[in-house]
Amino acid sequence: MSKGAIRVGIGGWTFEPWRGGAFYPEGLPQKKELEFATRALTAIEINGTYYSGFKPATFAGWAAAAPDGFVFTVKASRFCTNRKVLAEAGESIAKFTGQGITELGDRLGPILWQFMATKKFDPEDFGAFLKLLPESRDGVKLRHAVQVRHESFAVPEFVAMCRKAGVGLVFADSPQYPAIADVTGDFVYARLERGEDDNPLCYPEKDIGRWAGAAKCWADGGRPDGLPYVEDAAPAKQPRETFIFFIHGGKVRAPAAAQAVISRL
Repeated sequence: MSKGAIRVGIGGWTFEPWRGGAFYPEGLPQKKELEFATRALTAIEINGTYYSGFKPATFAGWAAAAPDGFVFTVKASRFCTNRKVLAEAGESIAKFTGQGITELGDRLGPILWQFMATKKFDPEDFGAFLKLLPESRDGVKLRHAVQVRHESFAVPEFVAMCRKAGVGLVFADSPQYPAIADVTGDFVYARLERGEDDNPLCYPEKDIGRWAGAAKCWADGGRPDGLPYVEDAAPAKQPRETFIFFIHGGKVRAPAAAQAVISRL
């Protein structure tokens, strides 16, 4: 059986502490940072889209700066997910997906829909939200991943709901929120959030090898041991494109961690 592609990266590319040799070479012009990052890594999660909208030309420019095979995932607007009634998010979802993200073309990966940690699982409302997610836009297929951060979601009903919708369930290795590692889509989306700047590789070196091994397992269609699953049974084994992002905690060291995992793959 073939293996799914593995893409490893960080959140965003504009971060002052990465300059001057920490990630970006000394003297590298800021306008060249995206070009550098897309060659040092294999994926980037665009976080700015969570806070504001961008013009189609901006997305097209980002795509043009990246080499063939590079993938951007896009974090959805907070106006779509930070609301009391998710079933009423249709207009915001249409506005977000219609702003020009499809200009990324074949460099467009999954859209990340991240929910507040206080958001509890309401089966009817969350099911209605999933039905609002478009399958395509401007002739471009859209893939969706949801990151939930409340323990009420760790139930079979939620996992089954995501699987039926073909939506990926984000696995987040977080020091603050419960994680769900069940695979529900045809891709895997992992956010590794425990990093610390005291560690040169963001995570302890032994964990870098562990996550590289997990990525290979996911890409082969398996499910890694030792992660928190809701269901006992594994999903059907099939190759899955796998995204690994070192993000939030240990941000200064996140690029080093991503590059270390890439080197082990």
